[in-house]
Order: sequence, then C-alpha cells, then structure tokens
Amino acid sequence: GLQSKPSWVLLFTMSYSRPSTGKHYSEESKKAISRSLRAGLQFPVGRIHRKLKESTVSGQRVAPHAAVYAAAILEYLCAEVLELAGNACRDLKVKRVAPRHLQLAVRGDEELDLLIKATIAGGGALPHIHKNLIAAPKTGPIKKR
Repeated sequence: GLQSKPSWVLLFTMSYSRPSTGKHYSEESKKAISRSLRAGLQFPVGRIHRKLKESTVSGQRVAPHAAVYAAAILEYLCAEVLELAGNACRDLKVKRVAPRHLQLAVRGDEELDLLIKATIAGGGALPHIHKNLIAAPKTGPIKKR
C-alpha cells in the first residue's frame, strides 16, 4: 500500500493529483476556455489554426503556438491601423472611419506604408503639392509706379 512507496512519490501524488479548487472536482464543473481567452487576444486562435492547417502543403503539421503568434500579430496590426485611422477621423472632425481615413493612416505611417502595398478602394490620393509648383512669397512691400 502506501508504506511501500517512497516518500517523494506520496508527496507528488498527494499534491498534484487534482486541481486545488474549493469545490469537488467533477467533469461537469469544467468550463470550455477558448485559446483566444487563454492568450488574452480578441482574434480567433482556433480559426487561424484551422486555416493554417488547411493552407499547408502535403498535410504538414502546424504547431498550436503558431496560431497564437499569428493571431497576436494580426491583432496588433489591426489595432495600430485603427488607432491611426481614428486619429485621422478626429483631425477631420468625423465620427465614422471610412476608407479615406484608412488610406491616410497607412500612407502617413512610414512602416505601415512599407508593409501594405495594396490599393485601398475608395481611399483617394494623398494630399501633396510639389514644391516647385508652389509660388514663392514675394518679400518686401509692393511698390506702385
């Protein structure tokens, strides 16, 4: 029985056999916790993992942490773009983010401009006037003849 086992085995089995909750441990008391919730993300880790597995060639395996990492990157990039687009909305005194604001946000940020090379539909053109086209201000008072 218990006396024939070494003391460290008894200690291990006694302390690590069940989770230390205040209630009795049963199957129905366990709640499903999503991987997004565990990782503290808003983006769906499970869906991204499924899509990664579907996109691999010849049925190669995809590590579960790869989906968490990809979801975190996508969430960060979306948050960054939305923050800059929200700032553009605030500057233009508008309450709704439109494709124009996304265009201004992406093209205004140096790193995002390098990353996103796509054309944003409905984004318009960036406001830019070449310096040679701008008339130089005349210095001095205007003399009449």
